Amino acid sequence: MPNPLHTKSIGFAALDSPHEVMSAGHLACPGCGSALSLRLAVKLLAPDCAFVIPACCMAVIDGPFPFSALGVPLYHAAFPSTASIAVGVKAGFRRRGDDKTVVVGWAGDGGTFDIGLGALSASASRNDDYLYVCYDNEAYMNTGIQQSTATPHGAWTTTTPYTNPKGRPKKDILTLLRAHEIPYIASANAAYPEDFAQKLLKAKKIKGFRFIHLFCSCPPGHKSLEADAIKIARLATESRVFPLYEIKNGKFSFTLTPQKVKVDEYIKLQRRFAHWGIDEIKSYQREIDAKWRGLKKLC
Repeated sequence: MPNPLHTKSIGFAALDSPHEVMSAGHLACPGCGSALSLRLAVKLLAPDCAFVIPACCMAVIDGPFPFSALGVPLYHAAFPSTASIAVGVKAGFRRRGDDKTVVVGWAGDGGTFDIGLGALSASASRNDDYLYVCYDNEAYMNTGIQQSTATPHGAWTTTTPYTNPKGRPKKDILTLLRAHEIPYIASANAAYPEDFAQKLLKAKKIKGFRFIHLFCSCPPGHKSLEADAIKIARLATESRVFPLYEIKNGKFSFTLTPQKVKVDEYIKLQRRFAHWGIDEIKSYQREIDAKWRGLKKLC
């Protein structure tokens, strides 16, 4: 099978190009999966795109006003307002006779799973015409690594320390979005750029509400080495902690079925799980296996 990054007929020439849209000199931490993901996204979608970014890491990474590293039009929104603002921006483009520009809401797990969930659900219920991308680093990283409902159970954060780890599982955001019966839902991972690119370009062409759930490694928040960021992201999918799939018009399909590795390969690189013993690892493995079986039933 040819490498999609070299298949210009389906639009991946942009990823092969030395031309960058997002500029150097932004404020991301070394090894930031969120910055890498956004760099790939704007490279694929520019110039016909505009972004809405709420309070989150990316609002800082992009640069302080009036400067921006993004390279495309950008609106900084309040924490709960990504979906609401994106609808308004899309309406503004449409009023000008521009139906070509893709509006992208780009928000973290805190602004999606938690603080912005009401606006997100209302927008999905209306089937508003824009793309929402949730970059998920599994905690409120920008404000000091506090737990969100995207934080895995048992993981360390500053509000769930080793002595009192989180006791509830991570919220299944894609199952929640499935209930809204929107045209397109997908999970993605920048460690698999071809798969991510396929989904972005597919979502770009679809009308109505589209949602991509994007895994992003975070060295400070995951207590991992900067050099291991891509390795951890790949292991998230290879261990089936973060499966890659899409649901288009209600039809479910895996987009990658990797050779399975044990979950301890994934967690041992992250000191946020350093307090786990054998029992916790086995329990997490059973949880992941059960969720994988549930996804397979949807095929």
